Amino acid sequence: MDDHKKAVVKSCLDGAEGNSMTFPQIVGTLMREGFESYTINFRRALATYYMPDGDCVEVPTHKIAAPVAPSFDAGRIQAAIKEAQQLAPGYTYLGFCEKAASAGCAGYIVSFSGRRALYIGRTAETHLEHFPD
Repeated sequence: MDDHKKAVVKSCLDGAEGNSMTFPQIVGTLMREGFESYTINFRRALATYYMPDGDCVEVPTHKIAAPVAPSFDAGRIQAAIKEAQQLAPGYTYLGFCEKAASAGCAGYIVSFSGRRALYIGRTAETHLEHFPD
């Protein structure tokens, strides 16, 4: 992975964590750089960004304050996603991560070509969220 792409990844993650970039802005930026997907792992505090050829870059993320809840609550995860999509008053990406983890989400995978995100629980339960139109 070249230094420019690594810098773009870091900029996007910083933009999410600092609330200076929205999810659509981040997706657009990463797609323009040729990335096809990324994963966020709340338990490891790690983001991994993937190119189509399998090349990837890993970047540490902020740590979630509490452990990922043992049971998966898809309804609570959907509510957190809806707040993010609507940029509800008081919304922050860090707050979203805390809500998702407290609802049992251990991490998520974002697929640009699939236009979806898959939220995964500790017991491998999932919630699939398609990108809004």
